[in-house]
Amino acid sequence: MRHRNTGRQFGRNSSHRKALFRNLVTSLLEHGRIETTEAKAKEIRGIADKMITLGKKGDLTAKRMAFAYIQSRDVVAKLFDTLAPRSANRPGGYTRIIKTRVRNGDSAPMALIELVDKEGESMPPPKVKAKKEAPKAAAAPAAAPAPVQEAVTEAPAETAVAAPEAHAAEEAAPEEKAPEA
Repeated sequence: MRHRNTGRQFGRNSSHRKALFRNLVTSLLEHGRIETTEAKAKEIRGIADKMITLGKKGDLTAKRMAFAYIQSRDVVAKLFDTLAPRSANRPGGYTRIIKTRVRNGDSAPMALIELVDKEGESMPPPKVKAKKEAPKAAAAPAAAPAPVQEAVTEAPAETAVAAPEAHAAEEAAPEEKAPEA
């Protein structure tokens, strides 16, 4: 039984499987998208996300950890210089898996795994939700009595027609008074 054993074996021993994942992650970070089987894409998704998180940290320890896994110095430089700053505002989920086709020959389901943030675009900063101040506002009127508001009644229709004309006359009057002051 495979209780508490996670991950797929892919018919390979552990060193072969580790080399496979390193190659796939290196290619994904280098090219931005690769086509592989669905199972392999799902396995490397977490590893690629961890590498981008290391790039977001940006310190020397993170760079050494990335060098220990990724096989190319150029890809590590690209990770820390371009890929990580593009994903700076994203709190995870840096890759996307799109199911594409069934491979001829063995009918393996194929998938395209790609980085979410493309070149030239980045995620906008997260929106900060405003804290509700209603409980504080409700407590303040309870302490002090609220001012009494008078009821406003609508004017008859005849005065409502005359009101816009009076309003226009009031607007013209302050304009004339402003230069005198």
